[in-house]
Order: sequence, then structure tokens, then C-alpha cells
Amino acid sequence: MSSVSGVSEPSLGELPMESWMSHLPCALWDTPLYHLAIPGSHNAITYCLDMNDRSPVDLTQPDMLQKLDKYMKPLIRPFVYKWAITQEFTIKQQLDCGVRYCDLRIAHRPNDSSTDLYFYHGVYTTLTVETVLMEIREWLDAHPKEVVILSFSHFLGLSPELHMLLLTTIRNIFTSKLCSKTEVVTLRNLWSLGCSVIVSYEHTIASSHGDLWPHIPYWWANKCKAEALIEAFEYRKQHGRPGGFFVTGINLTEDLKYICTHPTESLKDLVMSTYPTLLSWVKEQTPGSRVGSVNIIAGDFITESDFVPTVVKLNEKLLKYSS
Repeated sequence: MSSVSGVSEPSLGELPMESWMSHLPCALWDTPLYHLAIPGSHNAITYCLDMNDRSPVDLTQPDMLQKLDKYMKPLIRPFVYKWAITQEFTIKQQLDCGVRYCDLRIAHRPNDSSTDLYFYHGVYTTLTVETVLMEIREWLDAHPKEVVILSFSHFLGLSPELHMLLLTTIRNIFTSKLCSKTEVVTLRNLWSLGCSVIVSYEHTIASSHGDLWPHIPYWWANKCKAEALIEAFEYRKQHGRPGGFFVTGINLTEDLKYICTHPTESLKDLVMSTYPTLLSWVKEQTPGSRVGSVNIIAGDFITESDFVPTVVKLNEKLLKYSS
């Protein structure tokens, strides 16, 4: 990337990823965040799944798996863990690596008399939602010009009372950092307001709360091969992008047949083997408002590849369009 004066400037992919938003060229400060390329974490809180067998298999899993886990736990659990963990680094480490969108799946554990909420994917986490949100708040306090999009979804076992308790927790933790859905979501405007958290909430109650953004569409291809995933996204791109935020999830999905025919593998093995193909496709994408453009791109094991700098670097294409 070079400046108007001809002096060479670093590529956006070479910015310090823990503060890449604050280092973006001022030409992008008035670009809506839903027109930027933003790296995201699919199933962000799976690095702390309960590995001590205290957690039951989550209730979204097939009945057969729940029964097998109940009676054959020592045999079944290793498979559950291998295919349920999508991120191995903590939320602070993910943010340090440049992630600015977090996919948060919320649950109340069955037969739990407390009001504690957890995350889940296959099994439940050991860390509570409140603990993780506090960690995000602490990170934001140290990085005041970075903006994080938190997508709360896939609610499991939450009563209306627990939803209201979760909203109270979110507000108590983030306070004035929360961005109203009426605000213009550019970096310049959010910096001036001191807002750094956009909360998307996949529930009907979001419509009656000014600080809750509606559910952010997540393009999920449900494929276990990179080529099939790319083909599905190319088809969707032809029909245009949503008007606001949306996620392209380059996360592969394994089915029971795949797991049974690859007994020695894990989700990480599958993901890391396909990243070269997937990142080659990502490099060809363009953010912005046009048909076929991308916005948030989310993946698995995002800290263990060039995923984040590859996505951030896409914003150079917006500079070319504006120059």
C-alpha cells in the first residue's frame, strides 16, 4: 500500500493486530463498519469446554449421542471434545490477534438451580458468561479505539427471566460502551461517543431494546469440504449481500458419517488442512456495499493461521475505490 505522496506505507495486513482498527488510514474512519472486512471467531468460547465429564452433552445433540454419552461416557467423550472445540485460545488472546466479531452461544445448564449462564458446543463451558464478558470489558478498557461486535444467539434453556438477567449483566458490564442501534456505526462516530461494543441479540426482545441490535445474518454452508463451501458462497454472493452487518462463516461442518470414517482426526485437523484453500478464496473477496461484497468473515482456530491479517488486508481494496 502506498500513500499519495509516493511514500510507501505498510500493508494493512502488517498492522499490529491487537489495535488494527485504531491504525486504519483516516480514509476509512467514515466507512460504516458493515462495509469493512472484519475478522470473526466462530463459536468463540469453546476453549474452556468442561473436560472433566461434569457437564452433560448439550441438549441440541441427537438423542442417540445423549444416550451413548450417558452409558458409554469414557468411549464417547473423547470424540465429542475433538469435534466440539473450535477455538483453543482465550477470548483475550483472540482479541489480541485481531478478532472483532465473537459468535457467543448461550445456555442455562439443565438441572442447575443457579442463574449462572454458560456457553456451549457439544458440552457446556466451565467459564460463565459473566466471567467472559468481564474479560472482554477489561480488554476494551485497555484498547479504547477498538470496536467489538458480540453476537448472542442459539439460546438454550433460557426463560424470559434469564434473558432479562443476561441483558442486565450485559448493561452492567459494558455501561456507556454499548452502541445504540440508532447510531452511525463508523469508527469516527463511535470514537467520539466512546462506544466500543455492538450487541446483536437473536431473540424477539431485541426489537424493544434500543441497545440491542437485531440478529446478524450468518452465511453457513454446512459443508465439510472447502471446495463445496466456496461454491455455496459464490452462489449466495450472486444474489446480493444483506444491507447491514452479515457474516460469511468459512467454518466447515462435519457430520456423523465424516466423524465415523475419520476416527483418528479432529475438527482442528480438518480445519487446518483446508485453510490454504479457504484463505486463497478470502484474498479474492472485496468488502463494501456492492453485490458480492463481504463484511464479517468468521472461522475456526483463527489464531493459528494468517486468517486475521488476510481479512484485515481486504480493506485496502476500499482505499483503492475511494482514491
